[in-house]
Amino acid sequence: MASNLATPGVYIEEKSSFGTSVVPVATAIPAFVGYTEKALRGTKSLTNVPTKISNFGEFVELFGGAPNTLFSISQPNKSKPKPAAKEGDTPAAKADAAKTGSSEYSLEMDMDTRYLMYDAIRLYFVNGGSDCYIVSVGSYSDKISSKALNDVAVGGGLAALEKFTEPTILVIPEATLLTEADCYSVQAAMLQHCGYKMKNRFAVLDVYNGNSERTFDNNDIVDKFREGVGSNFLSWGAAYYPSLNTTIVNSSEIDYTRIKNPKDLIDVLNAEVDENLASDNISAARAQGIKSEIAKIGTTTEPDLIKSLQSTLTVISPKLNSILADMADELNVLPPSPAMAGAYCMVDNSINVAKSPANLSLGSVISPSVNINNENQEELNLPLNGKAINAIRSFTGKGTLVWGARTLEGNSKDYRYISVRRTMTYLEQSIKFAAEAYVFSPNNATTWSSLRATVYNFLNNQWSSGILVGSTPQDAFEIEIGLGSTMTSTDILDGILKMTVKVAIVRPAEFIVITFEQQQQKS
Repeated sequence: MASNLATPGVYIEEKSSFGTSVVPVATAIPAFVGYTEKALRGTKSLTNVPTKISNFGEFVELFGGAPNTLFSISQPNKSKPKPAAKEGDTPAAKADAAKTGSSEYSLEMDMDTRYLMYDAIRLYFVNGGSDCYIVSVGSYSDKISSKALNDVAVGGGLAALEKFTEPTILVIPEATLLTEADCYSVQAAMLQHCGYKMKNRFAVLDVYNGNSERTFDNNDIVDKFREGVGSNFLSWGAAYYPSLNTTIVNSSEIDYTRIKNPKDLIDVLNAEVDENLASDNISAARAQGIKSEIAKIGTTTEPDLIKSLQSTLTVISPKLNSILADMADELNVLPPSPAMAGAYCMVDNSINVAKSPANLSLGSVISPSVNINNENQEELNLPLNGKAINAIRSFTGKGTLVWGARTLEGNSKDYRYISVRRTMTYLEQSIKFAAEAYVFSPNNATTWSSLRATVYNFLNNQWSSGILVGSTPQDAFEIEIGLGSTMTSTDILDGILKMTVKVAIVRPAEFIVITFEQQQQKS
């Protein structure tokens, strides 16, 4: 009531009739940790500063362009067999050993110049990604290290994200470029970060050497991954296998300067000219002219001259085009986690968090790097130790599909599925932020009733949208709060308000069994 009623008239007093409401938290905000060309906003450094971006153009503006990944080229000795892969080899060395390649040359990627963040972000946005956070821990002049990716001492890497509550998905593709032991240590730290320190985000992991076939022995890549990530906080992460053959990097983005030993490149290209000359495919004058252009390789650093020479060489040298295509193929083998982060966002934004991020086609993906059939997937999906690995498979007429929806805690009845874990986190965090409005309120029946009504309205909306299962709201959720129910007199004296919320979360139909019976002919 108005306090000053001295003048005759009509007075209006407004009262708040709306209680506190629950604002649903975002579920599709990944955080990427890795290396970029730069990390600057104007003159301000963004190194180890979680920075939110909305599109790939913004990423390029703040964090720069693609790394200049280099290759070595050589003419193999045809009488000497290629050495087999051995334990301890880098992913690139193992891939090179397994690759048939050309009988006329061989390529080896310089892993000191290999970085994944730029292409990972491209793959993320192609697959439905939207807003995300970038944590740049270094530039292309730095060597990738587990210390930088998880640098608690200086508050960098994963540690930098502890101050931010918005990210809900955690991705570190460049962990796969570390040594095997360091990769597992970073991935174990990711699970701990999600399930112990923050409890509001979900880790998407890659199998180390995920472009290799399984061997089902002591060196099996999947078994080593399961052992390496440990046994803690497994429900807070999911792993995907194998790596992906993508189209993210186009051969037109690559030129001959990516070959770090230009003299050997000249020898390889000249050998092609000599073969064509010997076969009378070209004249001697034509051969001499081509060789004179090839000889210009490595003689200039001017960008315009390099571009001009590149255009000329791609016209006169089919072998150079083949080399560039092979380099693009190797650069296009990417871990699946960025694509899956994009798929998570696409599903969350178009449907809801309760929909499993599975049975989805991945964009800019040609095929998985390893073909998996039903028999192969059986052990991935239902291992004895419960550490499920989600398969990415190629299906005739359907393309490349994500064919798994399990967390790493596959034996858990509660958190076996990714959608269940992420839905539970979504509900918990949304209610948590809403309940903060009641901190320091009187711990009495009025507050309890108001808080219960707030949570009830939120959960009822979630049930209506299909996130909770049940024919009625009473079947879908239950809220308990009050003296003698969730609290004792001692709790109230100690300033403790307790509320219990029970929810029935939708689970995916992972196995569909259809029974057929023959029916007797009816007269």
